[in-house]
Amino acid sequence: MEEELKCPVCGSLFTDPIILPCSHNVCAGCARSIAVQTPEGEIPPHAASHGRTAAASGAPDYDYLDVDKMSTHSETDSGYGSYTPCAKSPNGVRVFPPPPALVAARHCSITCPLCHRSVSLDERGLRAFPRNRLLEAVVARHRQGRARAVKCQLCDRNPPDATVTCEQCDVSYCSACQQRCHPARGPLAKHRLVPPATLAQQQPTANNNAANNVVSAAAAAARAPSTCVEHESENLSAYCASCRTPVCYVCVEDGKHGKHDVKPLAVMWKQHKCQLSQALNGVSDKAKDAKEFLVQLKNLLQQIQENGVEFEACLVAQCDALIEALTRQKAKLLTKVTKEKESKLKTVRDQITHCTMKLRQTTGMMEFCLEVIKENDPSGFLLISDALIKRVQASQEQWVKGALEPKVCPEFALSINTDPLMQSILQLDFTQGKDGQESALVKQMHAGVQTDMESTGETPMVPPAPLLQLEKCCTRNNSVTLAWRITAVQALPVEGYVLELDDGNGGQYREVYVGKETVCTVDGLHFNSSYNARVKAYNSIGVGAYSKTVVLKTSDVAWFTFDPTSAHRDIVLSNENQTVSCNSYDDRVVLGTAAFSKGVHYWELCVDRYDNHPDPAFGVARINTLKDVMLGKDDKAWAMYVDNNRSWFMHNNSHTNRAEGGITKGSTVGVLLDLTKHTLTFFINKEQHGPVAFENLEGVFMPAVSLNRNVQVTLITGLEVPKNIK
Repeated sequence: MEEELKCPVCGSLFTDPIILPCSHNVCAGCARSIAVQTPEGEIPPHAASHGRTAAASGAPDYDYLDVDKMSTHSETDSGYGSYTPCAKSPNGVRVFPPPPALVAARHCSITCPLCHRSVSLDERGLRAFPRNRLLEAVVARHRQGRARAVKCQLCDRNPPDATVTCEQCDVSYCSACQQRCHPARGPLAKHRLVPPATLAQQQPTANNNAANNVVSAAAAAARAPSTCVEHESENLSAYCASCRTPVCYVCVEDGKHGKHDVKPLAVMWKQHKCQLSQALNGVSDKAKDAKEFLVQLKNLLQQIQENGVEFEACLVAQCDALIEALTRQKAKLLTKVTKEKESKLKTVRDQITHCTMKLRQTTGMMEFCLEVIKENDPSGFLLISDALIKRVQASQEQWVKGALEPKVCPEFALSINTDPLMQSILQLDFTQGKDGQESALVKQMHAGVQTDMESTGETPMVPPAPLLQLEKCCTRNNSVTLAWRITAVQALPVEGYVLELDDGNGGQYREVYVGKETVCTVDGLHFNSSYNARVKAYNSIGVGAYSKTVVLKTSDVAWFTFDPTSAHRDIVLSNENQTVSCNSYDDRVVLGTAAFSKGVHYWELCVDRYDNHPDPAFGVARINTLKDVMLGKDDKAWAMYVDNNRSWFMHNNSHTNRAEGGITKGSTVGVLLDLTKHTLTFFINKEQHGPVAFENLEGVFMPAVSLNRNVQVTLITGLEVPKNIK
């Protein structure tokens, strides 16, 4: 709860807090330090940059629900202003020196350090803002509780708070000292350990008495009748429902609240207390579930750690039993398991961090609300009740369905059984032994053949050029398949073949296959390219001549689907991997099966389902882009994310080029990747959407989409490049 009691300017507990028009609190002294002077008639700079605060009239607009959605991402896009960070304030808030003449408050303004809303001060200055008596009382009680804390008596420097006190030893221990110096075993097992607060309450000290006096004084101040800000001699006796503020009878009879909906103060006090209590009941259940969920996650973390260690040990033991030829495979398997374990541990740690942060915020707010409910000052309560109710309701909405479910399971979806492999290895050893014997015999036979050849005057030959079987050679998409055979039987057998391809531009050849097979498929070639292929054979004598060159042309346009092997686990593929949806409320990424490094390529995605106005993202990415965030959040993806009204381009979490016009069910989103010009352009319903999105693209790119459970899209490939490019 202590975070709720700290001033956002100085970072310390509130001292003489006042309530700003936006319902946030600051210390009275801090308010004076952040007040800035403005020339007469000039709008405060922070208010002008925001564009939503009517500072000049002193009547700020509190409806923040219409803030542009990009405000949470980009200041340059929506015009959302903020404070310049400053190292001299604990919360990064720039603290201005007090104006030399704060008396002339009508030329001063003050900006809330939390929401950055500015308001001009009238002739009353800071006295126009009501004093938060309830918050003062809560802070005083908190100071008293902190003063009563019992410290560990064994720690020398900066002793932490004690967790237990032994009644027999009359010593207070922290957790570490209790386990080290007072374990619950042996002769100490019969000692009774009690919470330190129990003895502290039985033995009040002078400090406690002083703290009690402070709290009593604060409580007395909170119980004193609150006076009207407009009429300082009058007590607050009614509540204006139209303005949502307590007022006095003079305000009702002669002031600006005369024609408003005014209700008795006590009635509205009880009504708002009831609303806050009901809202707290809901969030309390969520907080309880969150605590249980944290325990579950910590147990899950331990299980994953234990299972991972056990699995690694088992894998190492099994792999070490294999022969040296399996060493490289062992390393690959071990790396795979380690990555799986680290992925699970990272996921759970992230969940723990996220859930702990949300729970701490919720718990602190609950404790603060409970303390506020204990207060008996109707007017003070009604000053802050609306804001608290909204915060509690918003906090309850954070705990959506699925937020308290583990994202991973402790079991590893991997298994290994070395018995068949070990048996095969043993058999292979015997086979190798036989092969070795046969090899020796073959060598003897070859030696005999060579002797016979020498005796007859014949010379051993290298293999002849293989013959490419054109009827079996073919291309599919960006893959080529080649087949060949030897035309004549030689005295020395062929030991293998070498297949070579050029770079698709008539450049140098490179080896793509070496082995005994006579059929080979090469994947990952460039689209709309012609490759020259040739093959040669070799034996114990040497390497033979090349075959005739065959030219194979890859597909003009790309045909591909979504890749299930690299997709996030929440991604759901159907329609032969051409339709994608998601099981999660969060954005998840799926890549295509094609990779592009040259040429011009165009594909489209048809929106089959679009509910609740989500923001799917479409574009290209590297193979190692993040799969659990929106496409474009990292530096390995280039995307356009779009809702039903507008769109933005995003790369490395930088948002640019907001454009009007969005998508609905049945819309098509086109992606044009031109690696000749190194640009990326987007289309919606066959029309170019915005300018060229990205330039200077270099490297290998894969089609990519990110979406949540509210969206389903179908991939359409093999399309011609659009002509209407701006």
